[in-house]
Amino acid sequence: MSQPKTRTILALVGAALLVFVAAVAAVVTIAVRNADKPDPEITAYAHGKSVSVNPFLYCDLKVSKEQLAVGTCDASKSVSELDVPPGSPLQLSLPKEIADAPWEILVGYRVSGPHGDQAQPVLLTSRDYPDKPLAITIKTPASDRVHLAIMELHLPIPARDEAGNEGIVSRGIWSIQTPAFDPALFS
Repeated sequence: MSQPKTRTILALVGAALLVFVAAVAAVVTIAVRNADKPDPEITAYAHGKSVSVNPFLYCDLKVSKEQLAVGTCDASKSVSELDVPPGSPLQLSLPKEIADAPWEILVGYRVSGPHGDQAQPVLLTSRDYPDKPLAITIKTPASDRVHLAIMELHLPIPARDEAGNEGIVSRGIWSIQTPAFDPALFS
């Protein structure tokens, strides 16, 4: 019986190595394809500081011919904090997937008056911005009586409950609170 030649041994080792590399590449490809896509985040900037704002609530959508349904939801209830002094704008940088979707921004101002503090809500919608900007500027009055307290960006979708009642629910919410926020005023 003859001994295997060095070439034959190297060819077998090379083939085994090639099969191993191909198997690892296949496993990595499948893992990357099946990896969860991170929830979109917005960036908020005011008065020289910026924060990344993760969603307070974010749900995947399931789309079929007959219906649009809410899928898996992440309710981390993450709220970002950012100081926005009177007269300073709040600038929001939106990822394309949010900018292209219908959205609503609820801005809450804390207004100090002779009868105490009051909440003053303002609603901005994507209909107010038909060019679908990737950046939104929210102006605040230059008054010591008016403070931006809270900003929430919502992604509304139509919904129907089991009884057939139709309405709107938010599939995504991003929230920023400032030091002027008082939950008792905005409940």
